[in-house]
Amino acid sequence: MNALTVSSLSTHIVALFERDELLRDVAVIGEISNWKRAASGHVYFGLKDAGASIASVMWRTHAQAHSWLPREGDQVIAYGYVGVYPERGAYQLYVNRLTPAGRGLLYARFEELKAQLAAEGLFALERKRPLPSCVRRVGVVTSRDAAALRDILRVFALRWPLIDVVVFSTLVQGADAPVQIVQAIACANRYSVEVEALQVLILARGGGSIEDLWAFNDVQVAYAVAGSALPVVTGVGHETDSTIVDFVADLRAPTPSAAAAAVVPDCMEARGRLQSMLGWLEQRLEEQLDDERNALEQRVLRLRRSHPRRYLDMARQRLDDRERRLSWVMRHRLERAAQRSLAARGRLAALSPEAVLQRGYSIVQRQNGTVVSAPQQVAGGEALNVRAVRGSYRVIVLGGPASAQGYDGQSGQDRLDA
Repeated sequence: MNALTVSSLSTHIVALFERDELLRDVAVIGEISNWKRAASGHVYFGLKDAGASIASVMWRTHAQAHSWLPREGDQVIAYGYVGVYPERGAYQLYVNRLTPAGRGLLYARFEELKAQLAAEGLFALERKRPLPSCVRRVGVVTSRDAAALRDILRVFALRWPLIDVVVFSTLVQGADAPVQIVQAIACANRYSVEVEALQVLILARGGGSIEDLWAFNDVQVAYAVAGSALPVVTGVGHETDSTIVDFVADLRAPTPSAAAAAVVPDCMEARGRLQSMLGWLEQRLEEQLDDERNALEQRVLRLRRSHPRRYLDMARQRLDDRERRLSWVMRHRLERAAQRSLAARGRLAALSPEAVLQRGYSIVQRQNGTVVSAPQQVAGGEALNVRAVRGSYRVIVLGGPASAQGYDGQSGQDRLDA
């Protein structure tokens, strides 16, 4: 028998392992022991049960793809293949995926963390903040390449195209996802203060298994959501999925699309409400205008009643009435005066010397116009004027107070003998 080198023997053993169908794709159930994560990111641990133990390794790329990683003593199912590590001459399990041996393990850890944070008051309703009614700019924490982001943007485009969206990209699955999510939330808050204001922050991820969503059950992520100055809306997984951040957030939406719909109104509904409001405002405006018109008409009527022109018109009317009354009084008085004058003229005419003369009497007057009413008032030789109804003539007193004698027709003078 020829002796083999160690390398030759190791190569032969490796070939045997590689040709074995069972060892090329195995699922092994066991308990985690000696869990260690190297600086390179690779994870080394043992997988054991009551009767045996096998060394196991998970390369960094596979470890980073896990949102949930087990702790010491956890029962898991390890998926991978069995190979030989020639330098140590030992076989080991090369693991590419780890899942809990039963969902009870993850749910127990979920309930444990949920109870812890509830006791700290992170789920209290009084700390939940209402979403602003007018959202102009929203931040989205999710993977830039995820379908969740496309769903959110599609909902925004349909419901409210005016919204500004700022994406803070992060891993949403894997061992490094919790740290990046915390950093993205902090970055969004700084952006809102230092660059331009955000009104709401959406934390979103599409559906998956409980292991895929485990980054959203991380305690540090829960603290980051609770400490955010911006209101946080979560849309993680499907409607039936529930994570710790859903309890901490200000509003939990069942899906990423529902989270987007919760943040912005529907433009069609808003347009309908706006039309209804405009109709209501027009009606109220018409009613108010009618009220103002009526009030204005009442004020105009009061103003007209109290306007100086009205008093002037009334004064003019009173003046006209008084003028008419005065005219009537004056006319009446004039008519009465005319009647009295006429009566006086009649009486005067009856007493007038002319009337006496008409009856055959004459008036004897001295030269100075004095009426001679007695013979003793004249002297002999005095010339007197005698006024008759048909004219006047002169006479000369002939003697003392006696009847006149003769008439001198030639001289045109009558002679009176005293």
